[in-house]
Amino acid sequence: MTSRAAPSGKEAVKVKRRSGSVGRKQTADIEELTSSGNKALQEGRPQEALRYFRDALKAAEQLQDSRVLRACSFNLGAAYVEVGRPRKGLDFLRHAQPGPKADRLPDLQFNLALAHDALGQSREAATYFLQAAQLYRSQGDGCSEGDACVEMSRCYSRTRDWALAAQGYLRAAESYRVANMLDYAATALSEAGSHMTQSDQCNQEDIIGVLSECLSLMGSITDPRTLGELYLSVGVSYCRLRSFQEAVQCFQKALSPAAKWPPLLPKVLHNLGAALNSMGQFRSAVDYHRLAAGLYGSQGCRGDQARCFSNLAFAFSRIGEEEEAAESLILALQGFRDTGDYLAQAQVCEVLAECYLVQRKQHKAVQLYKQALSALSHCQDSGGIQDQLVERLTATLQQSLTVGPQKPHPPAPHSLWPHRHSLPIGPHVRKSDITKSPGTAANQQPDAPETDAPGSQQEASETPEYMSIAPGQSSDQLNKRQRSELWLDRGNPRTDSNASLAQDSEAPPSSPGDIREQSSLVSSWRSQFCLLM
Repeated sequence: MTSRAAPSGKEAVKVKRRSGSVGRKQTADIEELTSSGNKALQEGRPQEALRYFRDALKAAEQLQDSRVLRACSFNLGAAYVEVGRPRKGLDFLRHAQPGPKADRLPDLQFNLALAHDALGQSREAATYFLQAAQLYRSQGDGCSEGDACVEMSRCYSRTRDWALAAQGYLRAAESYRVANMLDYAATALSEAGSHMTQSDQCNQEDIIGVLSECLSLMGSITDPRTLGELYLSVGVSYCRLRSFQEAVQCFQKALSPAAKWPPLLPKVLHNLGAALNSMGQFRSAVDYHRLAAGLYGSQGCRGDQARCFSNLAFAFSRIGEEEEAAESLILALQGFRDTGDYLAQAQVCEVLAECYLVQRKQHKAVQLYKQALSALSHCQDSGGIQDQLVERLTATLQQSLTVGPQKPHPPAPHSLWPHRHSLPIGPHVRKSDITKSPGTAANQQPDAPETDAPGSQQEASETPEYMSIAPGQSSDQLNKRQRSELWLDRGNPRTDSNASLAQDSEAPPSSPGDIREQSSLVSSWRSQFCLLM
């Protein structure tokens, strides 16, 4: 989010005309420089704006007008925050309005919040954003109040205060409704629902209520990208609630608008296939996995494509197409090698080894267990997993030396790993943080899941774990407006926005690092199907 360019939302500083040619020239220069600085900010030229505001401050110092001096300090501080120098910007902002009066200026509170946020001081920033939101409300500015609440919620997301983040997004939605900005209200509700799924203070009924309210606003949205992203986000939240039928409906509604925004379409197809897997509709899921993998490949997204091949392999294995499953796993393995994802390589190697054991190809299984061990050597804290892989390798070697090896029992269903839900973002996107933990509600399954493979109905009744990030998993709809403020384009500093985890349903990890502490790769997959992006 960008900093405000002038106090009280004014487009330019208006200075009182002084008598004499020198005074008139100085005031004219300050007004021109300030106007040019504002224009540069609005057009995305922060360095130019910085130069204009610096020159305006120098002229104001010669004019010796305290009011104009404070206004110019304000603008210069905002520009420093915008160009990534928040500490220096904070100094100028504090000089802009010393004393108790500063607490009554919403724009100043907003810019102070941005500076603290850029310095990594999320809690301090949240406090200033809340003050700004309250002041905007007192002025009847619902649009600015909503913006401040959104930024406050992102601060709480960074500190993992999920309930407070959700409350902030709900307040933002209310503010945008007042301002008749229904598309922004829908986006805020989507974010609120996503964060509520992570909080143990929110029950399923409340979450579904928020998601339903979000869906009720979809009819007012015409932008295909925004519409597709919102349906996708709401669908992911339904999956976390194990409401797979509702999730599939959302993903299907996202297909048409996503088709008009190519980067979004494979994500929708990927998640739709994963949700169908969880409903036991594996044959239908195969088609979506194939389409998603092809689109990822055409877009050069090898890691995403590899995850899609992994889900495709799982679907094939459930309908008895073991050869197809093995081929899909080989493609997934190559993709993970291309992207240097060693943990995923180890996971695929172990699953593929079990596939070959089912086919009585012990020599191939031995090679893959060795490859899995090699890949794990690049991962930290993998000692326990390595020990189990060594045991599996030893057992396979002994079996291959026997005269009449018995056909091993087919492995239990294994799911594949998660995928982050990263939506397309522009150069001034407000990055959101929504690594979600699964909800605790019961799995809602269809009345008659497909039974095109032995045991498919039983498997579909399990409780799959769904995780998604996106952090910046949110639509950038809230970031498209150009107003009298400039939004900082800050990268997401949190590790939880970069990876999501397959969690065991009995003992879900509490942090992203927990995935490496589980005792077995394959056993950690068996309690779930495949995961969403």
